[in-house]
Amino acid sequence: MMENTLISTIYSIEPVMFCITQFSPQKIVLLREEDSDSKQREAERMLKETVGKVVEIETKITSLYDVVKIAEDAAESIEYEHAHGRKIIVNVSGGRKPQALGALFGCYARQDQVERIVYVTEEDKTVIDLPILNFGISATKRMILEELTKNGISVQNLAVKVGISRGMTYNHIRELRVMGFINKDKLEITTAGKLAII
Repeated sequence: MMENTLISTIYSIEPVMFCITQFSPQKIVLLREEDSDSKQREAERMLKETVGKVVEIETKITSLYDVVKIAEDAAESIEYEHAHGRKIIVNVSGGRKPQALGALFGCYARQDQVERIVYVTEEDKTVIDLPILNFGISATKRMILEELTKNGISVQNLAVKVGISRGMTYNHIRELRVMGFINKDKLEITTAGKLAII
């Protein structure tokens, strides 16, 4: 039987405990910021003192507000756990909104490695399964976005680097702008574009 890993944002203990009872993970990875407040630290301490006696608990320090960094850290944890043969369940119920969004986008970046993404309602502790989506970009669009992370590149240089015509480059740029991955006014990658290439 394949083991489960629960990757979870944390603010209060309740949604994490509910997921533990629902999914019986063998490992829990808590995503939290370095300078967490006392409520987060207390929830983490309680988990480690109770559940930590029978389930491995790891804390992954991430950013408080940088959604791209949080998504990168979540994707890294997903990759690691998947490489070790575990089914991945991600709980985005706790934590601050940027952390929940970052964890969700990390799932989208590694959608083929995630079993479930869940949100636990505060009111009645109902598990809501969220869709496991992806960013839907081709290899060529990905290369364009990656090149745009390097400042000051022209369309002509972009076409050469990616290995396509200038006309095709303009088409891809137009489509990437519609998707929100490239700034509408200048040839610059957006935060959404950075998330798409994690």
